[in-house]
Parts: sequence; structure tokens; C-alpha cells
Amino acid sequence: MPIVAETPNYLNAGDEVRIAFPAAPELNQTQKIGTDGSLSLPLVGDVHAAGKSPSQLQSELANLYKSQLQDSEVNVTVTARAVPVVVSGAVQKPGKIVFERPATVLEAIMEAGGFTPEADMKKVSIIRIVKGEHYSQTIDMRPILRGQPTPAVYVANGDVIYVPEKLLNF
Repeated sequence: MPIVAETPNYLNAGDEVRIAFPAAPELNQTQKIGTDGSLSLPLVGDVHAAGKSPSQLQSELANLYKSQLQDSEVNVTVTARAVPVVVSGAVQKPGKIVFERPATVLEAIMEAGGFTPEADMKKVSIIRIVKGEHYSQTIDMRPILRGQPTPAVYVANGDVIYVPEKLLNF
């Protein structure tokens, strides 16, 4: 299964959401989803948001506020995304990077300090969990670095980007 280039539309810890109540604007707010995956909301308390789509959260909030408000219509929009990825292997500064906007594999590698001289740029792996299973895709970064038009591959929440070292022939 090839890795899809788009970021899944599920909320994650660190995402920022705007919650708007057309009939009760005094309850409107913008919040970052906590590390535990929850939001702390007036009148209803903590609500788990991570792993849900914005529309799922919107429906849940409308139900929770039904007994509190005459009109419990609520709108949930994502105002900033947290996209944590891990870059490892033959890069200058391997580790976890958190983007707050859509980012490409090349941007993630450059945030990790770029390739080391030993990097095998034609065998960069992107490892992504899709429906509970690991999928891996190998991409050749050389055309991108030569300035050739290449389709952008966007990172998704939880991706691991691995840059192997070139195999040396003795």
C-alpha cells in the first residue's frame, strides 16, 4: 500500500482548535489539545478530542451542551496542527520534530540539519502507521535536490523518516 501524501484529518495532542457557539458567543474559545488528548471546556469539563475528526468532536460537543444551552449548535475548526515526526539515520541532528503546519519529507530532513556525507539519498524511507499497521515507502531524494520537478510527499502525524548510510564496497 503506497503512503498517501495527505495528512489525516484527525485531531492530535498539540493541535489548536477554535470552538464557536453561534447562540452563546461568550463560550467561544481557542484551545490547544493537551498532552492527554483533552480539552477543558466551560460547563462540561474535560472532553477527549485526540483521535476524533473535527466533525466528530463537533457532534459530541453539541450533545454535551444540549442540556446546558437552548441552542447547542457548535462549530469546531482546526487553527493550528501539531505534526510530530521522527527523523533518524544519516542526518546531522536526528530526533523528533514537531511541525505546526503541513510539511514535506524534505523539510523534515532539513530541520534535522540535512543529510550527512554518508547518507544514501536514493533510499530514504518513510514509515507510517495506517489502520494499526506499519507501511514503508522508499523515496529517491536526489531529483528533488537537483531541482527537478517532483511531487511533494507530506509528512503525517507519527511518521518516521529514516535516511540510511551508503553501503561501502571494499
